[in-house]
Amino acid sequence: MAQKPSPEFRAEAVRVALTSGLPRSQVAADFGVGFSTLSRWIQQDRRNPEKPTTQSDLEREVADLRKENRLLREEREVLKKATQFFAERSK
Repeated sequence: MAQKPSPEFRAEAVRVALTSGLPRSQVAADFGVGFSTLSRWIQQDRRNPEKPTTQSDLEREVADLRKENRLLREEREVLKKATQFFAERSK
């Protein structure tokens, strides 16, 4: 009898199936599970009431936060340079 896949394995297979754009049959083959098994995991994942947002929502939020963080770092560098410029000018 085969070993039962871990919850992490199942979650990763579902995430790849939903976000990769690959056909589910290919994702199932890549993970070494049956197509119907992957489909059942996806259905169970969508019905999970404990899951407040989808993985793609979280990934989008992380991307937005990284973009905002990069912008804030750039603005901080500009302000540092402006402070140096005006400090040297006032001497």
